Amino acid sequence: MNTLKSKIFFIFLLFIFSSGFYGCGYNSLVSLEEKVNSAWSQVENQYQRRADLIPNLVKTVEGAADFEKSVLTEVTEMRSRVGQTKITAEDLNDPEKFAKYQKAQDQLSSALSRLLVVTENYPQLKSNENFMQLQSQLEGTENRIAVERKKFNEAVQEYNTESRSFPTLIMAKIFGFKEKQYFKGKEGSDQAPDVKFDFKKEEKKNN
Repeated sequence: MNTLKSKIFFIFLLFIFSSGFYGCGYNSLVSLEEKVNSAWSQVENQYQRRADLIPNLVKTVEGAADFEKSVLTEVTEMRSRVGQTKITAEDLNDPEKFAKYQKAQDQLSSALSRLLVVTENYPQLKSNENFMQLQSQLEGTENRIAVERKKFNEAVQEYNTESRSFPTLIMAKIFGFKEKQYFKGKEGSDQAPDVKFDFKKEEKKNN
């Protein structure tokens, strides 16, 4: 009789332990995945804001006589490529799709940086209020992109660490919580392009 009671008690404890383990592990993964998705949406918002600024920027710069058309063409083409390279939160565990997306965005960043450097050779743009406002907005957006990418990487690291840690990894395998991709570092990729112009210094030199 005592043996039967012991077995029942053991089964009861095992059930309680299993339920707690399931709840904690699964709920933790769900919470961390939602955190990743939320961080990702902020990254997308900033990238979209940048894309929305480009048409007006290009239109304003086009007004400068003899401006290097190849630079404008590159920016326009890179923006178009970014628009064709869309991924969703569900694609964050796909290395190939994520790498393609990051490459397109980084190429657009480089093209914009080159465009804004070239504009230094056109004095008429320095006195164009619309251009100056767009340049300021773009600079702020690039900074926010860098910040949101960093936050996203931190959220992914937290999620990946938890999903690979015992005993949570058991829940991850059972319920299909896969490793998330993150923005890979390369020289200058974690920094906003330098789009500041020190016009005052240039004017002094010219004088």
